[in-house]
Amino acid sequence: MHGNLETPAFLPVVHPVDQVIRPKFMKDLGFNAIITNAYITLKRHKEKAIQKGIHELVDFDGVVMTDSGGYQVLEYGDIEIGPETMAKFQFDIKSDLPVILDRPTGYRLDYRRATDFVEKTLLNARSTVAMVKDQFDCQNQSVVEEMCDIKRPIWVGTIQGAEHLDLVKYSTKELAKIGFDFFALGSPVEVMEAYDFRLLAQMILTAKELIPHKPLHLFGAGHPLAISLAVVLGCDTFDSASYILYARDNRYITPYGTAKLNELTYLPCCCPVCNSLSANEFHNMERSTRTIELAKHNLYVLKLEINMLKQAIMDGRLWEYVVQKARSHPKLMEALVCIKDHPIIESGTKRFKSKAAFFYDSIDCYRPEAKQYRDMVAKFKSSKSRVLFYPEQDIKPFYSTISYNKLVKEYDEFQICSYSVFLGIIPVELCDIYPAAHNLTNEPHSNDGDGTDKLHNGIIRSFNAFLDFNDFKEVIIYANKAFRTSLERSPLSHSNIVVLEYEDDNR
Repeated sequence: MHGNLETPAFLPVVHPVDQVIRPKFMKDLGFNAIITNAYITLKRHKEKAIQKGIHELVDFDGVVMTDSGGYQVLEYGDIEIGPETMAKFQFDIKSDLPVILDRPTGYRLDYRRATDFVEKTLLNARSTVAMVKDQFDCQNQSVVEEMCDIKRPIWVGTIQGAEHLDLVKYSTKELAKIGFDFFALGSPVEVMEAYDFRLLAQMILTAKELIPHKPLHLFGAGHPLAISLAVVLGCDTFDSASYILYARDNRYITPYGTAKLNELTYLPCCCPVCNSLSANEFHNMERSTRTIELAKHNLYVLKLEINMLKQAIMDGRLWEYVVQKARSHPKLMEALVCIKDHPIIESGTKRFKSKAAFFYDSIDCYRPEAKQYRDMVAKFKSSKSRVLFYPEQDIKPFYSTISYNKLVKEYDEFQICSYSVFLGIIPVELCDIYPAAHNLTNEPHSNDGDGTDKLHNGIIRSFNAFLDFNDFKEVIIYANKAFRTSLERSPLSHSNIVVLEYEDDNR
């Protein structure tokens, strides 16, 4: 391997020789890895590539991944190169991350043909492994040792199946059995072009559930919206030629979408390209120059996206970042709603943070820290026979509020809890634990409609679970008008409940 590759990482697609943007510019910008096409290299520059190696050929001293020609297979139906030949060539040109020659299933392919293509890809994978064993003459070592030695290329097994999720699962299982330690999800481009982010999420999760601790590459993910969703689902690396393809079409990438350059009055970016030009000057450039400069801008935005994601991970704010992205496109929010309960979203989240958790609307009930807190409270057993519930206050923790000091005097023998539509029940003994002690909430109001109903239904479930787990003979709930209305529509399962009117004193 030529250096280390910190993930998540975006790998710009570069042509083996005819490069509009030089790989050196990409390296200077902070891209430590690129991907190029081994099939084109083999067809047009075979001898030169073998003599120089792929790194010298493309003039890049970082990590180089080589695609084996799967895109050409998808476009033209087949290529005349066999899997062993392609694997041997990638080895000869010293690719860091060579990809097996796969047979992409594409999108909306009938099940029978998709099955045939998956089997063809697996057959190619086995042929590649056999070539690797012969090349290294180490038949007695395990496939993993052979294929993942630090001095050797790390071979990438491509998962196929597309919308046929059972085929995605089968493909992943079989590649794992063969011994691959690096995987790539094939056939997502047409899915993303159709903005079917929900299906994309299902494809990623189907594979990732079977290889939770293995790196997963997502082919063709060249838009900030797709990258953010993929990262939260466990993808590690991405590639795309979007930066140059969009530039040729005068499309200007922003963190939340793309815009036609001629529709912009101002350039909403401060990269070196945009800082030196007005929108009008940019648009009126000579075409080839404009394409180069626009491609550079697009690369700046993609690098910014990766940096923003990395910092969000470090800050423990990945959920907030992805939700913010999801609100920029209905199809992305649809995908997030579909996967909001999946354990993978919670698995990488810090339990405690130094910054407040923000809660806005019903989707944030599924924020990992909130779910973790509710799970902890579900095991809370009170020694008291009576309980009082009081709405969460702006001042935290609850025991430091004027309201609590009044309650503890009036209800001396009661278990006292506050409650939140996002965190559920908050026993006073646990109110100084994150995020109960450190959050900011957009509290719903009676005119919020369906969103408020969803939130209130969630807190009612928390009430029922807490009361079922404990043995209280008397229950008092302070509730505002909106929540009282919800309780009338969905009464709690417990008896001996008294609901009192709550007036917000905001203390």
